[in-house]
Amino acid sequence: MELTRLVHIVDDDEWVRESASILLDSAGYDIVAHESGVAFLETLPELESGCVILDMHMPVLTGLQVQEELAARGVHWPVIVLTGQGDIGIAVQAMKNGAFEFLEKPYENNQLLQTLTEAFEKIDQIHEESAREASARVRIESLSQRELQVVQGLLAGLPNKLIAYELDLSTRTVEIYRANAMDKLKASSLSTALRIAMTAGVQPLEERRKG
Repeated sequence: MELTRLVHIVDDDEWVRESASILLDSAGYDIVAHESGVAFLETLPELESGCVILDMHMPVLTGLQVQEELAARGVHWPVIVLTGQGDIGIAVQAMKNGAFEFLEKPYENNQLLQTLTEAFEKIDQIHEESAREASARVRIESLSQRELQVVQGLLAGLPNKLIAYELDLSTRTVEIYRANAMDKLKASSLSTALRIAMTAGVQPLEERRKG
């Protein structure tokens, strides 16, 4: 499913908002313009996620303050900050706060469009990783407790014989659980099964302490 390419423009300069909106609309983006950081944050709970173009120099709340508030609210949308020429210190602080990129005003149109392309590629990557993690967790949750323990043993790098020892099972029983787990995980190879387990956050089996 193709994700909406939504851009939030947060700038107190009406001309900047209008010119950026025209440019991005012609490039196929959906745009929501916000006249200040305060207005943006007030409507944030109702907004769709997207990329944020954020001016650093605004009254009441600066771009840096808006950035900090986004982080405090757990909102991690890619932020492209706009700075004045020579505002290196502000740009560096914005990057430390997690900004995706910064552009100096006046920016080139192509530069903004290229930066947005890269930002949405990052969003796509995050969504894909999230989908893989969710799929892996569903598969792992389909395992029985013993099947999961066998997979944990494999993650620890243990052969079937040692897994059997750790779980007080016969080697043949471990082989059966391993085969069942591979089937439920829809894994055609051991490496695929281990990759699924690691993606789901499964931890390796802890070996008994040798006396």
